[in-house]
Amino acid sequence: MAAMTDAERPDAATYEPVLRRFPDAEELGRAAARDIAAAIITRLAARPEVRMIFAAAPSQEATLRALAEHPGVDWTRVTAFHMDEYLSLDTGAPQRFGAWLRRAFFDRVPLGAVHLIDPDAPPEAYARLLTAAPIDITCLGIGVNGHLAFNDPPADLADPVPVKVVELDEVCRRQQVDDGCFAVLDQVPRRAITLTVPALLAADEVFCMVPGARKRDAVTAALRGPIGGHLPASALRTHPRCVVYVDEESAPR
Repeated sequence: MAAMTDAERPDAATYEPVLRRFPDAEELGRAAARDIAAAIITRLAARPEVRMIFAAAPSQEATLRALAEHPGVDWTRVTAFHMDEYLSLDTGAPQRFGAWLRRAFFDRVPLGAVHLIDPDAPPEAYARLLTAAPIDITCLGIGVNGHLAFNDPPADLADPVPVKVVELDEVCRRQQVDDGCFAVLDQVPRRAITLTVPALLAADEVFCMVPGARKRDAVTAALRGPIGGHLPASALRTHPRCVVYVDEESAPR
């Protein structure tokens, strides 16, 4: 029998994420951006730096656009990481998540530092950068199959390493086609490097933006179903400071 993850143990602490519902993805993005900006500003009032993890996906575009335009954030004191990257794509491929985040956000604000995953480097190299100091904020989404970053089911919710290479399942790869990132399934890489679930949820605050009808089932299962590696996003309920933003199409059943 497979070993239990920490989140599946009877005595594991669980929480009810704050659920915020909006009419559409644009309003969701503006509201999430306001909350994220407020969290950054509050933290920068008490410390010299904020360290953040960002997701690269079309579902995050409205939030990142609004966040880049939000006044009052001293981005020069923010260090940014991203949470996953394909293996085997050409260096200049526009589908690389690091390239997407540069276009959508990283090149639009004067960040103090940006640490992109180098798919040609060992995972341990990025892990050392990530764990050099605590992470304050993670901004992420939920995949159609319930994945967090590229942690497809079944995922280890108590993974002992912060960064690793993974094989992508077909549902995850199909989502990249449906999102318009690739023309056909055969173009989507089969392997990637990703932050693990514990690394994502090690942040002090988690903001999860999940618009769109294709995400409704995953959102419902994550918030209402059992917690376990069969649905990685269910691990959000093990975090004490998590806010989930949905629109009318993605709101849980």
